[in-house]
Amino acid sequence: MNILTFDIEEWFVWEELCRFSPQRRKEYDDMLARLLDLLEERGIKATFFCVGMMGKNFPDVVRKIREKGHEIGCHSNVHTWLNKMTPEECLEDTRQALDNLQQCIGEKVQSYRAPAFSVGEDSRWVFDILSECGITRDSSVFPAGRDFGGFPSFGEDAPSLIETNNGVIREFPISVTSFFGRKTAFSGGGYFRFFPYGFVSRRMKKRDYNICYFHMSDFVKEKKFTKEEYETYFKEKASSLSLFTRSVKMNFGKERSWTKFSRLLEDIRFVTLEEADKLIQW
Repeated sequence: MNILTFDIEEWFVWEELCRFSPQRRKEYDDMLARLLDLLEERGIKATFFCVGMMGKNFPDVVRKIREKGHEIGCHSNVHTWLNKMTPEECLEDTRQALDNLQQCIGEKVQSYRAPAFSVGEDSRWVFDILSECGITRDSSVFPAGRDFGGFPSFGEDAPSLIETNNGVIREFPISVTSFFGRKTAFSGGGYFRFFPYGFVSRRMKKRDYNICYFHMSDFVKEKKFTKEEYETYFKEKASSLSLFTRSVKMNFGKERSWTKFSRLLEDIRFVTLEEADKLIQW
């Protein structure tokens, strides 16, 4: 089982950081159109986790994705890390996000992914909130260590049932592999851009479960963050090292990423999170 997902926040995020020129908007619109055309050509549907404010400020983008037959999932309302919120703030954010998206597309949204996979051991309460808000499928668990914490104690990177105070959530954690003795993701985002294509495809073909995740910014060159932009977005103090590291991570491997991604769609068949949910005998 191979699941294809995208996290859609760039339009809103860059608008909030005051760096969203008409030219930048056109770059994202053009890349999305190119992506949707490629998926249609290959007969592949995906789950697009959209920030709630995308449904309010950029409804044309969200509707365009849905009109092509792809699943719309929720990616929080304003792309704030959940582990930087209180439970009360998370509940309000989730409710607003779902309302914005559901008003936009006129359908119930049942799949969720936290910004930056920001759910961990100390924020398990998030699952109670998601279930309370009507979420039945989640893909927020990163079962390894990472910059923003990760969830290394979660266990196996396979579909799992999470009991909450409000029902059961079907969890689809990010796929990880062993690399020099350390668990790491490999099938999405900067990890996909970093590893050679053969490394990624061989591991995917050996596994029964894979989930890939991408952003439009995996295919569009990004400007460096200023100190003010970094601190606004990441909500932490910027240093020369953090600014340099983030710039490298944002742009590493982008000159090859679209070619690698196109090849992946030729080699592997994908389904949406919703379709995967129906295929599993829970």
